[in-house]
Amino acid sequence: MNTKISKNFTVLNEKGLHTRPATELVKLASNFESQIVLSYQDLSVNAKSLLGILMLAAARGAKIQIEAEGADADLAVESIIKLSKGKFNISY
Repeated sequence: MNTKISKNFTVLNEKGLHTRPATELVKLASNFESQIVLSYQDLSVNAKSLLGILMLAAARGAKIQIEAEGADADLAVESIIKLSKGKFNISY
């Protein structure tokens, strides 16, 4: 059964969603079968694409929509939200 779920998270990292947090996000997203799309302003990108995430140029405070579709969509979205709350495992 395919589930489609959509939620938002806010970028808490001081330097925004730059290379290191984006790499953590791609690593996590790649563990899921679901299609995961991140949307910010007028841009939507594949959450499994590092270049795509960097193209969002999301600064601190940016509200990003996650949309996942697939068998593990719920878990994918919850895991990404948890990662974002933990500042993508990055401390400066």
